[in-house]
Amino acid sequence: MINKEAILSAFQFRHACKEFDPSRKISEADFDTILESGRLSPSSFGFEPWKFVVIQNMALREKLRAVSWGAQTQLPTASHYVAIMCYRDGMRFDAAHVMHMMRDVQHLPDDAAMQKRERFRQFQEENHLLDTPRTLFDWAGKQAYIALGNMMTAAAFLGIDSCAIEGANLEASEAILADAGLTENGQLGLSVMAAFGYRLHEPKAKTRQSMKEVVVWIK
Repeated sequence: MINKEAILSAFQFRHACKEFDPSRKISEADFDTILESGRLSPSSFGFEPWKFVVIQNMALREKLRAVSWGAQTQLPTASHYVAIMCYRDGMRFDAAHVMHMMRDVQHLPDDAAMQKRERFRQFQEENHLLDTPRTLFDWAGKQAYIALGNMMTAAAFLGIDSCAIEGANLEASEAILADAGLTENGQLGLSVMAAFGYRLHEPKAKTRQSMKEVVVWIK
């Protein structure tokens, strides 16, 4: 196990890298580790609403760049670029993906799967997740950000830089991915994107609120 100094050092190292060194590429082994940190991430009910689409095709990146004002320098220079997609209706309590997760991945017997499905239905209804397609997709997107954070942290431990990308027209970006056949006929929607590589410039000093400003203890 690593010590606390190594943990904090990784978080100090990590920053939103705006431009990467295009001459440096992440090794296959290191990027597999980053992807594995996403795959192993926790998700609500363990239903893994995500797909990690690694976009190495530069022509497709250029199409995304046209609608991504927040990734103008990252898209052409990043070693690896990932779109984290999430299921839309596939996250309903009665959807095929949910049943697949319980039976084929979690290996629940039929009676246990039905009990868990009922708990999931209750959770979704009580928290109004089924009110609109948007509320359900936004809930799935919350899970995606857990995976995103873990992937960026894993990268930092490996000395690899990253940048989460929200600065884009996500609807237009999703349409580009759909045209490329990457949304499973509309079942997947774009939640967030991320660029990975090695910094071209040293970042400014990290600024954060103090611990006193962000932590409240109730004793």
